[in-house]
Amino acid sequence: MASARDTIFALSSGRPPAAIAVVRISGPRAVKALEALTGKLPSPRLAALVRVRDPATQELIDDALALWFPAPASETGEDTVELQLHGGRAVIGATLAALGKVEGLRPAEAGEFTRRAFENGKLDLTEVEGLADLVMAETEAQRRQAYRQLRGLLGNRAEAWREKLIRALALAEAAIDFSDEGDVPADVLKPALAIGRELKDEIAAALADGGRGERLRDGLVAAIAGPPNAGKSTLLNRIARREAAIVSPYAGTTRDVIEVHLDLGGLPLTLLDTAGIRPTADPVEMEGVRRARERASAADLVLWVEDATGPMAEPHEIPSAATIWRVRNKVDLAAATGEPAFTALARNESSTRPSEPLTNMVNERLTPRNEQRFTSHEPQFSISAATGQGFDALLAALSRYAEEFLAGAELSPVTRERHRRALQDTVAALDRALSEGVGREDLAAEELRLAARALGRLTGRVDVEDILDVIFRDFCIGK
Repeated sequence: MASARDTIFALSSGRPPAAIAVVRISGPRAVKALEALTGKLPSPRLAALVRVRDPATQELIDDALALWFPAPASETGEDTVELQLHGGRAVIGATLAALGKVEGLRPAEAGEFTRRAFENGKLDLTEVEGLADLVMAETEAQRRQAYRQLRGLLGNRAEAWREKLIRALALAEAAIDFSDEGDVPADVLKPALAIGRELKDEIAAALADGGRGERLRDGLVAAIAGPPNAGKSTLLNRIARREAAIVSPYAGTTRDVIEVHLDLGGLPLTLLDTAGIRPTADPVEMEGVRRARERASAADLVLWVEDATGPMAEPHEIPSAATIWRVRNKVDLAAATGEPAFTALARNESSTRPSEPLTNMVNERLTPRNEQRFTSHEPQFSISAATGQGFDALLAALSRYAEEFLAGAELSPVTRERHRRALQDTVAALDRALSEGVGREDLAAEELRLAARALGRLTGRVDVEDILDVIFRDFCIGK
């Protein structure tokens, strides 16, 4: 079918202008396209200096390096060509226009090169997702996680599970269809169920990671909430080290949620600046308050910011499931007016080692619970977001919280909800197969088939022919 497919081309490097631009061509007419533009075909996998010309006018476009990767030993599994050009907009535009004049070529759609690599068995679905995550990684921890996924952290393990499951299903099918053959043992279903039990335990162990992989991929989400004009936007800007939010002395300036993605010591942090929470009759501000409450309730951590020059306000507007840190801001103004302000707890003054209370809070946040409200045991900070007073202690505590919240996440094989659902469905089907037991081979085999289908959704690879291959190879049926 590959020969009937379109040949696709696209710019595969970054946005111009740049020093070098890479144009990729993949498909059955890739070699024809290269010869049409350069008049030559270099040796496979060896770079050659070529002159790129418009095939219609023979006008010279650029001097470039050309590489040819014959199928199937290419990234996409098809004949693939790369042109390494000078990265100016005019050069790239003229080259893409010239390729568009070659018969059978068309511009690639988003993700189409990777899609063809998957269809040709070069990548499984988990590796495709790892590649996407690698491109989108914003921190070192996310990069390491994505690279491990791209190199088969989950895919290789899933393939090993698939082989065991195929073996179990082959035994179950043999018990049903070939029980009268002399070389098929009478109790052949028992080893099949033993394999299923072992497989169920292995997958269940991979799922028992507390969702760490997903948390690292998404990052720690911290919402800055509190009453109006408490300095929430100023605190956001100081943590982000840039003017990400508008700062104004007028209450109600922030109406919508402002989202900033940060690298906190190599760990991903999404910081949310929310509207000041207060009763209001303004319909626009009312919607902002509603969104503030909603986003804060879904956050992993809430920094409840209040004005140290005024009375303390309990964060009762935040649902009880949220982990809340109280931050008294504007202590520089409070000192000038003689207003009292509490100081940061001693356990938050050190940035060199994690503290036991912080560890306990992380564990509480990751464990389902019915209620968690502010108490005197929660971290409390006195800062001035404007001058930086007390800010280092808050940032150090935030860094430690992120480290503990995301601890061990890089090695977790499950990084997406899709992975978790597929593996949960596999475990459920295996559990049902085990409950059927000997004597109900047909039902057990059906549940094993459902487990194989669920596991196949994880990597995108499942084939009944694999089961038949095992049957005929191991039992020599039909001799």
